Amino acid sequence: MSHPVDSAVSAVRTYIEQHRAAFLDDLAGWLRIPSVSAQPDHAPDVRRSADWLAAKLKETGFPVTEVWQTPGAPAVYAEWPADDPGAPTVLVYGHHDVQPAAVEDGWDSDPFEPVVRENRLYARGAADDKGQVFFHTLGVRAHLAATGRTAPAVTLKLLIEGEEESSSPNFRALVEEHTERLAADAVIVSDTGMWSADTPTVCTGMRGLAECEIRLFGPDQDIHSGSFGGAVPNPATAVARLVAALHDEHARVAVPGFYDGIVELTDRERELFAELPFDEDQWLRTARSHAPHGEAGHTTLERVWARPTAEVNGIGGGYQGPGSKTIIPSSAFVKLSFRLVAGQDPDHVEKAVRAWAAEQLPAGIRSEIAFSPATRPCLTPLDHPALQSVVRAMGRAFEQPVRFTREGGSGPAADLQEVLGAPVLFLGISVPSDGWHAPNEKVELDLLLKGVETSAYLWGDLADTWHAP
Repeated sequence: MSHPVDSAVSAVRTYIEQHRAAFLDDLAGWLRIPSVSAQPDHAPDVRRSADWLAAKLKETGFPVTEVWQTPGAPAVYAEWPADDPGAPTVLVYGHHDVQPAAVEDGWDSDPFEPVVRENRLYARGAADDKGQVFFHTLGVRAHLAATGRTAPAVTLKLLIEGEEESSSPNFRALVEEHTERLAADAVIVSDTGMWSADTPTVCTGMRGLAECEIRLFGPDQDIHSGSFGGAVPNPATAVARLVAALHDEHARVAVPGFYDGIVELTDRERELFAELPFDEDQWLRTARSHAPHGEAGHTTLERVWARPTAEVNGIGGGYQGPGSKTIIPSSAFVKLSFRLVAGQDPDHVEKAVRAWAAEQLPAGIRSEIAFSPATRPCLTPLDHPALQSVVRAMGRAFEQPVRFTREGGSGPAADLQEVLGAPVLFLGISVPSDGWHAPNEKVELDLLLKGVETSAYLWGDLADTWHAP
């Protein structure tokens, strides 16, 4: 059943206010579980977190709730079919594991004993990502209460993994194993944020990631630089030359084929980025840096959101102790990471980097290159109808225009897009000051409830305006 816009908003907000206290009490109970996936001692807590969430989703009304085992930490799956068999199917992704935290890291209170100060909830996982997962539980109940439905307007599925903070080593295999169960017309990722509390935004893309370590070997042992210097190749010099060749004079990546296939920014996207209230001086202070730098012809936001990069993450070789040791070292290394954008294939990038590195090395230098498993980029076009539903739902909750961002980092969202063949959309209410991975992580309670409200509007908007293929 439908309502005029004003009465629907009133009904949603009234329901949320009536259930706010119980919702926050439940969330605090979940936050008390130290589900730190990176620390083996907390493996039972990660399992306890999964069991807690599965039980709470059952209590919320999901008729199907399951804990899925992996070789690592468990994930939680839930499903609530729509009454209309032709309604779109939406999969919500998030994670229930958290980063390590201890008072001695600089917390003002116990990180696993939630506390509210100045309308902010402080606890590890408050924003990343338990709070942003949990707002969907109250959101779907508010959606039902405001519309008179007994089931969501869309078939709603949740997949909440337990290893995101440990690089999701088993996530893709889990998605591939359960592809039929997870089939969806769209994926909503609630592990993201907004530009600021005053500027609600929707993220439209996330960069991918490829990482490698290149080790160079010269002499079979360290040798005397006076007796042999200038007459045999030096792997430390070779690794320095390799790094120097990584970019051209315009700060573009100089690996042949690196840019093959990339989806360029449209003029409209560049205009939308430019509309954001970006203060480059403040951004530099946040970055603890003193000048912007990057690929010529692009703004700072374009560089960190929509352009591929190559970065040196570590470099070494030879003597590192005090004073001097006049040697030619036997080996040297460099660790590189490549952020990838839509259209780039990690396998192609790996082949290009291997070929480029081989061409840079002099005779007598042997190399070993090891790549870690890659994360693919993902991008949703601005005109995608499901994205427009997210924008309308958020605009309705915040009562102001919603702008667009991208995410410079990387995550498992692209695996969902690739394996399920569904567009990935981002719905998050966290703001930069929430301190993900840092001491005193928090979530703004007013924004958390705006997330609840957005979720409550979204399912009906999708069902009314989008007919998935």
